[in-house]
Amino acid sequence: MQPVGNEKPPNSPGRPASPFSAGPHTSSPFISSGPGFGFEASGTSPVTTPFPSANLGASGYLQSAPFLSAGSMTSMQNSGNGMPAPPSVKFSGPPTSPYLSSYSTQDATNYHQFQAPRFPTPAQPATPLQGPIVGSPVTNTIGSSSSQPQLSSVQLSSPPQTAMQSPSRSNIPPLPGSSLFTPKPPAQPSLPGYPSVLPRGNMPPSPADPLYLGPRPVSQPPLQTFSAAYIPPLHASPYYAHQVGAIPPPPPIATHLGFSSREQIQFTNVRPPGGAPIQDLTEEFQSLSVGSAPGSHDPGVDIKSLPRPLIDDDEQTKILESYPLNCHPRFLRLTTHAIPSSQSLLARWHLPLGAVVHPLAEGPDEEAVPIVNFGPAGVIRCRKCRIYINPYVTFTDAGRKWRCNLCSLLNDVPGGYYCALDATGRRCDADQRPELSKGSVEFVAPTEYMVRPPMPPSYFFLIDVSVAAVQCGLLEIVSKTIKSCLDEFPGFPRSQIGFLTFDSTLHFHNLQSSLTQPQMMVVADLDDIFLPLPDDLLVNLSDSRHVVDVFLDSLPNMFQDNVNVESAFGPALKAALMVMSQIGGKLLIFQSTLPSLGVGHLRLRGDDPRTYGTDKEHILRTPEDPFYKQMAAEFTKYHISVDLYAFSEKYFDIASLGSLAKYTGGQVYHYPSFQAVTHKEKFRYELARDLTRETAWEAVLRVRCGKGVRFTTYHGHFMLRSTDLLALPAVDCDKAFAMQLSLEDTLLTTKTVYFQVALLYTSSSGERRIRVHTAAAPVIADLGEMYRQADTGSIVLLMSRLAIENALSHKLEETRQLMQLKLVKSLKEYRNLYIVQHRLGGRLIFPESLKFLPLYILSLCKSVALRGGYADASLDERCAAGYTMMISPIRRMLKLLYPGLYRIDEILTADTENLDEPLKKLALTAQCLDVGGLYLYDDGFCFIIWLGRTVSSVLVNSIFEVDLSSFPDLSRVQLHESDNKVSRKLMRILKDLRAKDPSIFQLCWIVRQGEPREGYLLLSNLIEDQTSGTSSYVDWILQIYRQSQSS
Repeated sequence: MQPVGNEKPPNSPGRPASPFSAGPHTSSPFISSGPGFGFEASGTSPVTTPFPSANLGASGYLQSAPFLSAGSMTSMQNSGNGMPAPPSVKFSGPPTSPYLSSYSTQDATNYHQFQAPRFPTPAQPATPLQGPIVGSPVTNTIGSSSSQPQLSSVQLSSPPQTAMQSPSRSNIPPLPGSSLFTPKPPAQPSLPGYPSVLPRGNMPPSPADPLYLGPRPVSQPPLQTFSAAYIPPLHASPYYAHQVGAIPPPPPIATHLGFSSREQIQFTNVRPPGGAPIQDLTEEFQSLSVGSAPGSHDPGVDIKSLPRPLIDDDEQTKILESYPLNCHPRFLRLTTHAIPSSQSLLARWHLPLGAVVHPLAEGPDEEAVPIVNFGPAGVIRCRKCRIYINPYVTFTDAGRKWRCNLCSLLNDVPGGYYCALDATGRRCDADQRPELSKGSVEFVAPTEYMVRPPMPPSYFFLIDVSVAAVQCGLLEIVSKTIKSCLDEFPGFPRSQIGFLTFDSTLHFHNLQSSLTQPQMMVVADLDDIFLPLPDDLLVNLSDSRHVVDVFLDSLPNMFQDNVNVESAFGPALKAALMVMSQIGGKLLIFQSTLPSLGVGHLRLRGDDPRTYGTDKEHILRTPEDPFYKQMAAEFTKYHISVDLYAFSEKYFDIASLGSLAKYTGGQVYHYPSFQAVTHKEKFRYELARDLTRETAWEAVLRVRCGKGVRFTTYHGHFMLRSTDLLALPAVDCDKAFAMQLSLEDTLLTTKTVYFQVALLYTSSSGERRIRVHTAAAPVIADLGEMYRQADTGSIVLLMSRLAIENALSHKLEETRQLMQLKLVKSLKEYRNLYIVQHRLGGRLIFPESLKFLPLYILSLCKSVALRGGYADASLDERCAAGYTMMISPIRRMLKLLYPGLYRIDEILTADTENLDEPLKKLALTAQCLDVGGLYLYDDGFCFIIWLGRTVSSVLVNSIFEVDLSSFPDLSRVQLHESDNKVSRKLMRILKDLRAKDPSIFQLCWIVRQGEPREGYLLLSNLIEDQTSGTSSYVDWILQIYRQSQSS
């Protein structure tokens, strides 16, 4: 197989280098190949996180290591504020936490008149003249207990759009502008000196004055209580009435000693005497007013105006209006569709600069990628840079030559491809040729792109048959699912199939077509593995179909009395490699216990709580034995991809076993505490999709880009064969890849940068093909334009993969701090763009394109892979979540970070059968949960149906057709469609939600308000609330605001 370009695949692939240089070399399940870029530890402001264990030094600077590189390290310099970066500090002692300010409140019914201060407050925010002022905002003297009414809030609105300059190029239309918002007048701050209330998690004080810090709360609120996150409700129910977007206000933050209001700490602008003048400059940004009224519980943020992604629309299709020849954004998305023209401009960006590639993304049938066959002439490519012909090339010399859009080389047009040019210099047949008119195209590769005949689709099943697999019902589901999918295997009747079962010994199964039933051969020598029948263990499915059917029917009964508890997983892997090495294909592993015998056996190292918060914490998340990474390299060499299905009630060491999928382009499926009754439907669906979805075999991927830029690091599941060639033994439509971009030149001289993704693969039908996606992006010299053209989905996905990899060499707390530091530095840099022309006091400003970024970063900090510490998630669950995030496309990642919450009882009881109206998405806060309602939570991986305490019993009985009051344990309740209107409606709603992402089957859990499972199933996933020592959304915005104001 010849890869993309003029490179030739070596006999053995290069193993990816670890992006971290500290410490001895250990294989890491998430670390991508090549040097790491993105996060850096240097910064000019102290940073706090929504978690209690922040690591700050005596100077207030963050003490954490950046993403280190084995080679040179490129870091982002904070040149926006002119302050030098502080010296890096190495961790040498126990982690420390920032002190938290105390909180105060007062009786809301007691109000007194303030005495006006003798001099104006030095940091009073400006109030735009938009109507009569209810009360003149004044500050109190130190120690005063008076208060005043809160100012009326003004909703955000959009001012006129501002036209932006774009590069002058005939085929590049001007860039679209962004919607803008007018400022909201800030409210007044709270007063100190009132009786304290419960602290809100680990909400830190403003870093503006580190000399006066309040005491830290001794304990955090428990997971299932709400007293620390909410003000006591006015009614007896622990949940608020159903209000869309409303969040109960947390207690105010006490001010520092020596200041009469928090405004003096937060606001850096000085209010001119006589009030604020009307601003005569159009604001090109969105803003959020921050500031509270004295003596009120309002934190100073209009909670309803907080940005939330309540509409599922993450595809950045607007770029196609400016660049209609680009491929669809579902295939390739940049973190910003404006490439910086210089290194200095890139240093002020602070967010990752890169791309997300989803080469086989599914789309509507009418948008299928066209197939082009050049025949014996071969695929037309540039002689120098080897780019494929695309819509951005230009033709000259009356159509006899074409100029490469990457390297500008003039290439000859083959005689059979010649066509005359029209008056504008465009080929007359350009609209009839997909390769010259569409950004995505698929070429049929000629024979020179092959080093062997195209392989047939091959599936080899490695099945654990120990007592644990038998007891949980695994074998019966596996055998029945495989048998039901045999007719739908891709490439049928060319498909190959084979089986190997194991416990303490290896069981080979002869499926030769001449047999009437399979033969089993046992190999007990685990030190010297051999194949008893080298030629009949992987057979053609069409020829041996009757033997395969007999084997699958007899598999559950064959081992039903097995009491063997051992697992010779390592020797079984070596045997599978010997069987598949001649052809390649996909290896599907079903493992239910920790490997205990032979090579690759693992010890029960477990999840040690004493290591959390220490320098050895990350070791738990890295592979213990390098054997599995070495095996992954061997599998990749022979074009074998590994999918791991993990079933275990105990510690499984997914960190080690997951390396098999990580470096072979595979996937990890984790089913904790698997039981056939509960997980059967989910497991059957996901296994069937794995077996029947269209797959690209023996593939390689390369992304080429124009002069002056290059991709430096790659993140996902693959093996890096050379500096920029990704080896993918098998790849499908459910996997995406991320990569970081750097500038090679100090100053880019071109006006446009072009990118081309090329995936060379073998289709299931046996045809060698090259899928090509081409896109263009402008080169700009304006930092504001970079922010306006930013893509939140791409940024979040790339940052999530950087964070997962960073957690393999650093503490979880340090990883969360690095993400927050990136966010703060970017918002601070954006603020500096407008601080001279606009009055920004008391406002957090951000570009329209990144309005959801703070919320997504908060959600990422609270995700299973990165949240809290030892008690917040099991080690296997963390690692499995990390592997899932490393392959997820943008849409799936955003849904996982901000799931959907819907109230459905009103829909189910409505008279109409019409369900065409989309479900109304609610804010992820417990205040949206009404005790009399029925709610559906969907994160893309599971459904949770939440029953309020006073929900109608008639509605519940219609859904389940049983009285749930007689079921103390709802975890065993199964949801099935009943013969009534309510049940049919509910099942249709679930079906429609599953259809939005067919790659995962959402298992449905039923939870009742007040039961013990409610806390970890639902309440801990309401990311806008404060839970278990984490900040609420409001607290998070206040943290980001204060840190972005500091100099």
